[in-house]
Amino acid sequence: MKISIITVVWNNVDTIGDAIESVLSQTYNNIEYIIIDGGSTDGTVDIIESYGSKITKFISEKDKGLYDAMNKGIALATGDIVGILNSDDFYIDEFVIEKVVKEFVNKDVDSVYADLVFVKPDNLEKVVRYYDSGKFHPSKFAYGWMPAHPTFFVKKVFYDKYGLYKIDYKIAADYELLIRFLSKYKLSYFHLKEPIIKMRVGGVSTSGLKSNYILNKEIIRACAENGIQTNWFKVLAKYPSKLLGLLKKS
Repeated sequence: MKISIITVVWNNVDTIGDAIESVLSQTYNNIEYIIIDGGSTDGTVDIIESYGSKITKFISEKDKGLYDAMNKGIALATGDIVGILNSDDFYIDEFVIEKVVKEFVNKDVDSVYADLVFVKPDNLEKVVRYYDSGKFHPSKFAYGWMPAHPTFFVKKVFYDKYGLYKIDYKIAADYELLIRFLSKYKLSYFHLKEPIIKMRVGGVSTSGLKSNYILNKEIIRACAENGIQTNWFKVLAKYPSKLLGLLKKS
């Protein structure tokens, strides 16, 4: 079973190496690694090119944003399964892909997701929040909950069948896609009960009042577009539970 991993990056010279190394160190040996760069000018491209043929496919060109770049990567993917690794993130150890593939095979599911941990950018061993995807059920989309998107792996055929990320979303196109896949079209899924990714705090969807406003507004839109009834009260009700994630650090 071939796995396509896609990393999208733009001017992230400080962290792209960690993401790349975490992919190249995987024990699973049938990985296609695709990097889509948005035309970086800070040395990111030099780092990527230094890996030579270890990167299966590499494109550096202007795009229409994060989700457009993800779509480019998916279009190039030839694997049976697709996963997306952000340039700020990295796999928690070298066995992640091996474990994910094992669940696809043993459980015969359409998708697999897991937990992740948020870490401090200046101390990657310091966990500041634990994202427990096991609390997810499709009914929780109305309440602003989804599985941790960076941990989400899905069979490529469903991108071909049900579509890619909607690039007119600024932050929550991943939310909309997961609703579409897991709720509207009812893809089967399995939760791997362990963290598989470390995410640095401070990304587009993890900081700032303005970003959170846009995120929640787009969550409500995504629900409406996929036949799920929700409102601001329901979506904002998720924050007390998120605070509990600050207490679970493992």
